[in-house]
Amino acid sequence: MKPLFSHGPVPGYRMLLCAIAAFALMFAEDRFSSMEGVRAQLSTIVAPIQWAVSMPSDVLTWASLSLSDQRQLVEENGRLREQLLTLSHRVQRMASLTAENVRLRELLGAARHADMPYITAQLLALDSDPFTQQMVVDRGRRDGAYVGQPVLDASGLVGQVTAVSAYSSRVLMLADASHALPVQVNRNGLRFIVQGSGRFDAMHVLHVPDTADIREGDLLVTSGLAGRFPAGYPVATVTRVEHDPGEPFAQVTAEPVAQLERSRHFLLLFPPPPIDTSDDLPLWDDSFELIEPPSLEGGA
Repeated sequence: MKPLFSHGPVPGYRMLLCAIAAFALMFAEDRFSSMEGVRAQLSTIVAPIQWAVSMPSDVLTWASLSLSDQRQLVEENGRLREQLLTLSHRVQRMASLTAENVRLRELLGAARHADMPYITAQLLALDSDPFTQQMVVDRGRRDGAYVGQPVLDASGLVGQVTAVSAYSSRVLMLADASHALPVQVNRNGLRFIVQGSGRFDAMHVLHVPDTADIREGDLLVTSGLAGRFPAGYPVATVTRVEHDPGEPFAQVTAEPVAQLERSRHFLLLFPPPPIDTSDDLPLWDDSFELIEPPSLEGGA
C-alpha cells in the first residue's frame, strides 16, 4: 500500500493551498503599493510565454503563405493596412475640426492643430475576465509607452494604458464599467461624461439634463478636459435618448465608434503635456497702487 502523501498533497489540499495563495496575493496587492512593480516584472516574465503561445499560429500562417503565390500580395496588404491606420488617425479629427470652424469662423487667425506623434501596436492578448474589458498590446516601456497613454484604432478612441512592462502594455478599453472620460457633442459643443457599461456596444452618458440639446445620431468626441485625452477624437455615437417625465436627467446611451471587438492594430499617441497657466497671471500684484476716488463734498 502506497503512503497517502508519497506524491504530495491530495487534490483537496492542493486546491486549499492555491486558494490561500490567491487570497494572500489579492490582499498584498490591495494593501501594498509595491505590488505594482512586482506585477510589471511578472508581466515582463510572462511576455515570452504569450509570444510562444501565439507563435504556432503565426508559424503555420507564414508557412502556408510562403507556399502560395499570394505571399507578395499579403505583404503589400499589410503595408497598406498600416498606411490606412495612419491616414485614419489624421481623418478622425475632420468632423470635429469642421464643427469647430463653423462655430469659430470669425476667428480666422486661430492656430492649426499640429500632427501628434504616435507609435503603432498590435493586439497580443485579451483579458479572459468577463467583468473587465482589457487587452494587452505588444508595446512597452522600451518603446516609450506609459501609464495613461491614449490608444486609438482606425475608427476612434479605444482606451488608455493602465500598466506597462518592458515589452507589453495593458489597455483599459472604453467599454469597461470602471472607465469614464469627458466628451462633448460635436454638433453643439455640450460637454458630458461617458462611462462604460461592461458591453462592447453600449456606453452611458451621465447626468444629461432633461432639457439638453442631445439627439440620436450625435457624435461624441473627446473634449480635452482633464488633460488625459487630446480633444477632437471620436468616442461614441448617441443611439438612444429617453425622457422620463418628472425626472431631472434623461437616460442617454451611446455606442463606441472604435471596433473594440475586432481591431488588432492600434495607435499609441504622445499628446503634448497640458499647459499650466496658473503662474501666468498673479492673483495680486503689489506693484499696482489703489487710487481713492475724489471726494464729492465741497462742489465739483
